[in-house]
Amino acid sequence: MTSSTHRVQGLNNDEVAADWPPISTADIAWLRQRYPQLDARSQPRWHSPRPLSAAAIVSGTHGPVFIKRHHHSVRSGPCLEEEHRFIAHLATGGVPVVQVLPATDGHTAVEHGEWTFELHALGVGDDLYRDAVSWTLLTDVAAAREAGRTLAQLHRAASSYRAPQRSTHLLVARDDLIRAEDPTAAIKASLHERPGLARYLARIPWEAQLRRDVLPWHGNLAERLRDEPRLWAHNDWHVSNLLWRDGQVSTVLDFGLASPTSALFDLATAIERNAVAWLELERGTEAVRIDIALALLDGYRQVLPLSPARVQLLADLLPMVHFDFALSEVEYFEGITGSTVNADVAWQPFMLGHAAWFNTAPGQALLQALRAAA
Repeated sequence: MTSSTHRVQGLNNDEVAADWPPISTADIAWLRQRYPQLDARSQPRWHSPRPLSAAAIVSGTHGPVFIKRHHHSVRSGPCLEEEHRFIAHLATGGVPVVQVLPATDGHTAVEHGEWTFELHALGVGDDLYRDAVSWTLLTDVAAAREAGRTLAQLHRAASSYRAPQRSTHLLVARDDLIRAEDPTAAIKASLHERPGLARYLARIPWEAQLRRDVLPWHGNLAERLRDEPRLWAHNDWHVSNLLWRDGQVSTVLDFGLASPTSALFDLATAIERNAVAWLELERGTEAVRIDIALALLDGYRQVLPLSPARVQLLADLLPMVHFDFALSEVEYFEGITGSTVNADVAWQPFMLGHAAWFNTAPGQALLQALRAAA
């Protein structure tokens, strides 16, 4: 499965061999029969270093086209179109989302062999953070405030969207476990349909580890979230997924983690993604930018006011916000790519370590600053 020549970003922000081969000329030749945006001159111009799928920019009949290819075990055509319908709804609400291109049969996701493809027009604006990975600190306070404003605008448009929960757990950010009265029981109840996760958890004392590092943060979250409306959300609001023009967000990219969670979950995720350098926690207080977190919150509240109680809930969500997604990463690495080493990273520093960090002085300082902002 691994491609020895194509290199991508690893979990430690290093360069590693790709799990998935790059977009090939054979891929493009097959797609050319189904997308009028491609022709005989379409060739790859850039390959993405992102690790969980393969993507490339290729020349097209009316300008460059972005091609993304998923393994069928991760995204089927119908599963991928769940994201695309959400993107289309946001576009009607004036959100500057990327344009998903339809094939000649009208579908926006097509399957071929073991692969599922989607094509996008290139977004409008500058990709200032193309080489940034999630867990990379955002250092521009003005950009953080603008990102917060745009996220609120997205939520305002999303409030009228109705669709069921995603049809997969894999590489989707959900909040099911956070909303559950008993997260441990909820995990156990899901294992019959998640064999990769079940296989991994069977090898470790996972219940004791969750009780020690994660579940103390759960507290009364389930009860408090009952009044927090379900909202389809982006769930990966990092600056590397935004394009910029004249200091404003001009295109929102990558809805791969989107699902119905909540506005506070999405905002907490934005703070976690942009304000904490998770791969450099040894830097202590320098690994967290409280001013970036507060700027995201301030920009958001300029568009959608938040009551003091909801800001307190936002702060209490932060240590738990990575819970469901970290499990989906464990499931992906153990069950799809067969990398127990990467599954260990997803479980230990990502799942357990994120929650435990909020007990440290820098983590406590971030939570206290958010509570004070209420």
